[in-house]
Amino acid sequence: MCVFCAIAEGKIPSKKILESDKFLAFYDINPQAKVHALVIPKEHFKDFNDVTPSVMAEMTTFMQEVVSVLGVKNSGYRMITNIGVDGGQEVPHIHFHILAGEKLGKLV
Repeated sequence: MCVFCAIAEGKIPSKKILESDKFLAFYDINPQAKVHALVIPKEHFKDFNDVTPSVMAEMTTFMQEVVSVLGVKNSGYRMITNIGVDGGQEVPHIHFHILAGEKLGKLV
């Protein structure tokens, strides 16, 4: 079982931000910004290439709720998903990082 599936099932504790029957948002244990949340579907998908469009549509609505709960909707945030080894994906379960709470440097 992957670590994010275990977190979604409550077998590994997390500091939850928001939860629904299909998705979970929780704080990253190794934050890269003042606010660093992870958003996952509870159903296992390896990465963005594996997830279905219908799940992504529902996840979009959930992530919009998360940024509101975090209080960063209007101040701004960065949303990142890493795909595969070359993309820097460390956990093979699709997840989005939400980084916020401070001015973030430009990536490109």
